[in-house]
Amino acid sequence: MRLQSPPVWKVYWRCYGNRCKRRTGTDAVTAKAERPRSTFEKMKEPDDQDTDGGKSDRSKSDRRQSHSSRSASRSEAFTEGEESYIEDDVSYVEHLEGSSSSFQDDYTESFGESRYMETPAPDAEEAEEEVKKKISESCFYDYMELVSMPFVTPDSNIPLDLLTLVHSFGYDCRKRANLQLLESNTVMYIAGNQLIFLNLKTKEQTYLRSSSGIGIGVIGVHPDKTYFTVAEKGVFPKIIIYEYPSMRPYRILQDGTDLAYAYVDFNFDGTLLASVGGSPDHTLTIWNWKEEKPLLRTKAFSQEVFKVTFNPEDDEQLTTSGSGHIKFWEMALTFTGLKLQGSLGRFGKTATTDIEGYMELPDGKVLSGSEWGNMLLWEGGHIKVELSRAAGKPCHQGPINQIMLDEGEVITIGSDGCVRIWDFETIDTADVIDETGLLEIEPINELQVDKNVKLFFMIKMNEVGNNFWLAQDSNGAIWKLDLSFSNITQDPECLFSFHSGAIEALAVSPVTYLMATTGLDCSIRFYDFAGKTPLLQMKFKQGGTALAWVPRLISYGGAQITAGFEDGVVRILELYDPKGLTVFVGRKKVSDADIRLKQVFKPHTAAVTALAYDRDGEVLATGSKDKTVFFFEVERDYKPIGYITTPGPICQLTWSSSSHPESTLLIICEDGYVLEAPFPAIKEEEEDHDVVSYEIKDMCLKYFHFTSVKSKILRLIEIERRKKQKELKEKEKQEKRKRLETEMGEDVEKELQGEEEEEEEEEEEPLPEIFVPSTACHILCGFYSEPGKFWISLGGYDSGFLYHCEFPPDDKSSDNTVRKDEPFDFRLLEDTEDNPITTITFSINQEMMFCGMQNGAIRVYILSKNDSSLTSMKDYWHFNMHDNNYGHVNAISTSFDDRFLVTAGADSNIFVFNIFSEFELKKVVKAKVPSPRFGIETEPIPEDIEDSKAYSIENARRKREHDKLMKEVEEIKAGKREQIKALRNQLQKLLQMNEELPKHMQFKRTDFDLDSKIRAEIGKKTANKIQRVEKELAWEKEKHQLGLKKLQNRFRDSLESDTIVVHAIQSDHKISSYRLVKPSKYSKTKRTSQSERRPSKFERFEKEGTGRKDSQRDTGGSISVPEESVIEKGKKFRPKTLSEIMVENQIEKTRKLILKAERAQMKIQQRKKEWEELYKSKPDDDYEDPKDVQAIKEAQLFMGDFNLKTASDYKIPEHMRINAAKKEEELGYLDSMAYSKKMHMNKSIISLRDLKVAVIEEIQCLVQELKNIQSTLPISKHLPIPQVPQIYPEEVPEKRFQYDDETLLAFKQQLVKSQDEKAHQVEQTAFAGSAGGFLRLSSGKEGDLTTRDSLSRASKASAFSLDLPKFTEFERADPTDVELEIMKREEIKHVYMQQYLINRIKELIVTFDAELRLLRHQKLKLDIQMKLSDLHHVTLFQEMLLLKNFEKQENILQERVNSLDKEEQDMQWKINETLKEMEEKKNEVAKLQDQEKALYAGFQTVLGENNKFANFLMKVLKKRIKRVKKKEVEGDVDEEEESEESSEEESSLESDEDESGSEDEVFDDSICPTNCDMGLFELALQLREKRLDIEEALVEEKKMIDNLKKEHDTLSKKVKTVATNLNAAEEALEAYQREKQQRLNELLVVIPLKLHQIEYVLFGELPSDLSGTLVFSNHSLGRLQERIVQLHEENSKQQKLNKECRERRKQLIREKREMAKTIQKMEETVSQLMISKFGRVINLEALQTLSVNTTLEELKIKKLRKELSNVKEMKMWEEKIAQVRWELMMKTKEHTKKLHQMNDLCIEKKQLDSRLNTLQNQQGNAFQGPRKADTEARERVTELIQVQAERIQALKEEIALLRKKGGLLLPPIHRPQENE
Repeated sequence: MRLQSPPVWKVYWRCYGNRCKRRTGTDAVTAKAERPRSTFEKMKEPDDQDTDGGKSDRSKSDRRQSHSSRSASRSEAFTEGEESYIEDDVSYVEHLEGSSSSFQDDYTESFGESRYMETPAPDAEEAEEEVKKKISESCFYDYMELVSMPFVTPDSNIPLDLLTLVHSFGYDCRKRANLQLLESNTVMYIAGNQLIFLNLKTKEQTYLRSSSGIGIGVIGVHPDKTYFTVAEKGVFPKIIIYEYPSMRPYRILQDGTDLAYAYVDFNFDGTLLASVGGSPDHTLTIWNWKEEKPLLRTKAFSQEVFKVTFNPEDDEQLTTSGSGHIKFWEMALTFTGLKLQGSLGRFGKTATTDIEGYMELPDGKVLSGSEWGNMLLWEGGHIKVELSRAAGKPCHQGPINQIMLDEGEVITIGSDGCVRIWDFETIDTADVIDETGLLEIEPINELQVDKNVKLFFMIKMNEVGNNFWLAQDSNGAIWKLDLSFSNITQDPECLFSFHSGAIEALAVSPVTYLMATTGLDCSIRFYDFAGKTPLLQMKFKQGGTALAWVPRLISYGGAQITAGFEDGVVRILELYDPKGLTVFVGRKKVSDADIRLKQVFKPHTAAVTALAYDRDGEVLATGSKDKTVFFFEVERDYKPIGYITTPGPICQLTWSSSSHPESTLLIICEDGYVLEAPFPAIKEEEEDHDVVSYEIKDMCLKYFHFTSVKSKILRLIEIERRKKQKELKEKEKQEKRKRLETEMGEDVEKELQGEEEEEEEEEEEPLPEIFVPSTACHILCGFYSEPGKFWISLGGYDSGFLYHCEFPPDDKSSDNTVRKDEPFDFRLLEDTEDNPITTITFSINQEMMFCGMQNGAIRVYILSKNDSSLTSMKDYWHFNMHDNNYGHVNAISTSFDDRFLVTAGADSNIFVFNIFSEFELKKVVKAKVPSPRFGIETEPIPEDIEDSKAYSIENARRKREHDKLMKEVEEIKAGKREQIKALRNQLQKLLQMNEELPKHMQFKRTDFDLDSKIRAEIGKKTANKIQRVEKELAWEKEKHQLGLKKLQNRFRDSLESDTIVVHAIQSDHKISSYRLVKPSKYSKTKRTSQSERRPSKFERFEKEGTGRKDSQRDTGGSISVPEESVIEKGKKFRPKTLSEIMVENQIEKTRKLILKAERAQMKIQQRKKEWEELYKSKPDDDYEDPKDVQAIKEAQLFMGDFNLKTASDYKIPEHMRINAAKKEEELGYLDSMAYSKKMHMNKSIISLRDLKVAVIEEIQCLVQELKNIQSTLPISKHLPIPQVPQIYPEEVPEKRFQYDDETLLAFKQQLVKSQDEKAHQVEQTAFAGSAGGFLRLSSGKEGDLTTRDSLSRASKASAFSLDLPKFTEFERADPTDVELEIMKREEIKHVYMQQYLINRIKELIVTFDAELRLLRHQKLKLDIQMKLSDLHHVTLFQEMLLLKNFEKQENILQERVNSLDKEEQDMQWKINETLKEMEEKKNEVAKLQDQEKALYAGFQTVLGENNKFANFLMKVLKKRIKRVKKKEVEGDVDEEEESEESSEEESSLESDEDESGSEDEVFDDSICPTNCDMGLFELALQLREKRLDIEEALVEEKKMIDNLKKEHDTLSKKVKTVATNLNAAEEALEAYQREKQQRLNELLVVIPLKLHQIEYVLFGELPSDLSGTLVFSNHSLGRLQERIVQLHEENSKQQKLNKECRERRKQLIREKREMAKTIQKMEETVSQLMISKFGRVINLEALQTLSVNTTLEELKIKKLRKELSNVKEMKMWEEKIAQVRWELMMKTKEHTKKLHQMNDLCIEKKQLDSRLNTLQNQQGNAFQGPRKADTEARERVTELIQVQAERIQALKEEIALLRKKGGLLLPPIHRPQENE
């Protein structure tokens, strides 16, 4: 897009007004030469630390002065102190026509030396004018004057818009900060030499080209979003600030770095701009960008600098970071001026790391990331603390790429794809706690974006009410993230997806506007480049390296594409439109295109670099870095034809066009070799299985080994140049001779001769030397020109030319590796000395050659028709598109109709251009996705080759041959082993024969050894081999043991129980256990709360009573009643005997009598006690019940206060307040409850599994017994044997970890067998030609469901089978009737047992299935509970996280409340103590006053009545005198006098009369009056001293009371103050609790409801907005409704009750009076009755407490118990006798059985002896006379029959005897012969 800007002249006049005048090109050059240096150029650049600043500046000025001044036609930027001028269009066109150099040179020349030349200083007035002059705010530049334009060869008719950019499908995702937000829906990013503006809603793109044409380094956005900056790349690049949205160039900053900018950043206000350059200078510059002036400049660091930013809080502080460093900068005002002072961060003990992301904190600290994922907090240039997560886990798994501060939270993003939120206060106040320097913190929230995501940069979107961010993924995507972390947070959304890294290959459809690209990011992507739409992508496990669209000859619809990958695999993919398939109901949204894998094979062992179909579409050729080219027959499903080897890695394959007579393949290798291969011969259907390899050795190849001829070409060019120069000189000389002859005449010869001598003296420069590089340069691309001829482009030294080569004649005798061939022609390519052509393609009519350059440029040559020799290759169009540093063009292609050109570069960018055409159609076009083939949805998808180590086609065949050879060798070995086995058998026979010989004739075992040393040596070698193998495998053994241990620690140790699936036997039902891990941390530990709740005043009021009740309740709840055992219950409910009943009746009778007496006594005592308590509890008339008072208070406080928790004035009761610790306890309780329920269910399932195992064992035993029974039954009576159930492997998962040697050997044999089968199948399918044959076979697992345990149990069961009698080999007689009867009975018994066993098996199976179904039903209910528990767990966890956020502040408030409450309680306690002391002191005063009264009263009594000296003695007693106290400390006299005076004043017992009398009369109290009793006088003096002591004590006590009153008043004031503060703190805490409750109310709680549970419906439907609803249980709702009715009823009932109580009170008063009268009458009546009955009044209590004779009753009970014990003992002895009798009978039976066995053995022995004697006797006369042996045998048979008949009779008698009750078992009767 070309941006429209105001005309150049308007901008010109707006900037400079009348001072502007138009200049010609010469004037412009002159003006530039005369222009003075700017102020900045004169100023010395400040640099506080780097010493090379001056050198760099000098080098800059030298470099500037060395530039040419030819670029006067370029328009200069407007800078301070300079004038702007605009060249006319003619000079600009002349400049374009005269330029043929590269863009870098062109840009270098644009800064001529005239601009930087020292010029005379202007006058002082002019200088002052220029300093004062400011750039106008409305000044803009012309975009068209700045932007880079395509280069076109002068005097050519090529239009400038030959190629027009249509769309960009790429994104340079690995460039720093390459995602900037301008508006809420507009982002911008760099793509090569373009700046792309993307609308997120419409997906439309707008483009802004770079001004240098060499690329864009970095971009930035002004804080106000009204400007954005573009920092270019190139020689002395510019920084251009554009205005947004007009996109007009506003300011241009120059001379900030040498080659490229690495980062730019505006300060917080946007007034300053900081920039840092890339290599080699790394210059840091601070700009006043609006004035285009640099303020400060210095060298940032000697290594790469990634980033520079201002401190948002202080513009004078900056930070830079980069490779292995971080640096802190500060603008300091020194005596030499303003400087940048940098302080390098010192890592100290921490490892040095590259720092990609960091953030400045408000107080000057810096938080940075690290390569290992931890955060580093810097303060004062040092690391204050390193932050990590708990248990030493890093904050991110990998580098932290960005750190930001947003809304008081720290946000970090890392290469692990995670966004984590951290608490700012925790980080800001972090400090070291130990020597490690680590501090563990946990994030508040975190977001895992997706798998395989590497976040690199993130920026916030400006959406009100939302917290959306855009994220740059360095794996090729742009994400939209929601960081609100609420219950309605959206999932991460991938807005755009691109290639990550270089794009390796590109292919365009031959039918429509579709293209495919691939790269090392393991994806293939398809685009509709005409419709500007990405269609789909497909991911693989290996990166793609080559693409080729299948020609229309093979796939007419253009639906197939061939892709090569870096592991050597080639895949055939089929693209189709899924809308053409059959649509099923419920199918998801159908996309525009879909792709499926059609075929896959692996021809190579290294990356596939080239794919090519021949012109007829019969053969596919694939080239690879493994130096092979493989051919496939396309028509026969890509059957392998064979391969050829090449001298080097393949870089390109090209088949000859149809114009060539034969189809040949041009093979271009990287190392300078070019080969030509003929069309491979395709074999017939039969396959040659004897061929060992696919290699084609008889193919006739042509070789060309390129040798450098560039130096020769340069030499020829120099010779030609000198030749032309000589011709020009000769021509000039002839002209001069003619001119001189006409002027001078004869003196011409002498003068000319002198000039010739001077020319001869001038030495001619030597020609360039011939140079050939030692290593061949890489061939980049090539193409056919004619049969046997081709063009190639090379890199390195040989770049700059296209070489025309020809294959030499085939010479089989020459060595192709040492040959050197030279091209026969070349074409010079302008400006490609260091910028070779990397890829070439042609238009359909071959009139345009499109070239992709190494620096990312595109060049188009215009050719003549049928110009295969490129003779017309002169005029070209050239433009830089991709990044010039790393954006070399890897692929370039045109559309099928030459309407579009597509390029793909290593900078991840894909550009689509519109090719200029005079007949261009303006209508919008769009690609058509091929329709799906018929039946494509039913075709099976071939198995993909995912293993990179899978065999290639050739390796698979070789493996087959190797296996075949190894099989033959194994057969030979097997034959040898058979021979050895035969020899061993022969040796064993010899040894056996040797043992049969007599001992004196036997050979010793050592005599059979040929040489004993051989056996010893063999044993020694074997032991050594075993030892060596053990040593070799020791490390591997240890390694695998450690690996196994780690796996067990990671996966098994934390597992409490694995999943066990128990299957039913007959049905399909099954039940699985829970997979339980160890309990979580919440259920293990109980967290101590920092903010323990303070008991409320109401709670403190009822602390004792309620606490006592709770303690009683808790104690009662904790009491566990022991359960009775089954045996005790059996004893308890056993029937009782008659004697026991009699004993119990007697005991019960006695007990009732005693109990009756006790009850009477207790009743009397209880009545007394009740009367006492009743009189004591009699209330006063004004008494009020405390419960009623408390209930009234509660009603006044809480009645009517039914606010919801969401109400703003809701007050949280203290017992309902919650904190994080309690929530953790609740969470732990929930976890433990769920864990216990799951564990209980698991135990039940394991028990069920064990039951199944027991059932199977029993069934196996029953089946074995059934088989034994059926072996005795005829087949006709056999019933089908039930199948034995199986134990599935998933029912015994613990068996997976159990193995033995047999298991390992069986596994090894199975593995070898599967490998052999795999190789065999691979080879078979390889010959079949199908792609599936080259896939990795999946190793099938045999489904043997019976475990070793079940087999072992079956074997054990078979061992206990029935022992059936074995019949002897002798002939038997016909069975008798008795035997037939016995056999019939046995048969009936076996038939019954057969049916019984089958029924028993069925019963076991049915019972087990019923148990399983019942348990399964229980587990389904438990699953529902566990799901609800999980939902509740989520809610509790969210609440806990929220409470943790509030915990810190809540702890502070709670601690303040607790401290104030404690202070209040302490003061209250002090007040109470003071009051107690005051009360005690008052009691003491009262006691002293009582003592004083008693003293006076006693003295008055002693005086008696009518004592005439009473008055005198009383005055002596009451006289006030001064006396000295006993001094405890010197100097206390004054205090004592004062105390006496006060005591005199405060004496409470002196009456006014006494005082007046004492004042009027003066008497001497030291002399006793005459006639006065001396004893009374002395007593008065003594009592006076005692009185004075009492008065002194009274004074002291009152002083102490006064002090206590003052202290009480002070404490009361303090208590009021503390109470006020406490109320304020409680209110603050209550407000905070309310805020916390409101935040808790915002959490969403999941409650599953059924539709019938929803009462809130509108018009019978569920409303869409449920925000105003309330979830309430039906039970609670019904309870509230019932409570309303109850309250109404209670109210009326209370009113009625009140009325009744009033009436009842009146009635009770009346009844009380009447009752008193009645009681009096009854007492009188009772007294009269007792007198009439007993003769006197007696004590009824003593009468009622009379009891029975307990001693007699106890003796009776003892007698009964003794009788009962005797009966029990007798019964026990009877049982023992019966047991012994039964044992005697069993022993007798056993003895009888053994006697029968002995009898049978004796008979058999006797028969054998007789037979042996007969055989010995009849050896000689076996054939003479009548046979005696026959006679004896007949007699023996007769005797045997008689013996058997006797035995039968004896057995019958024994059976009859046993059938009788109490019969004795006697030993059998034997004949005397048998006993002998």
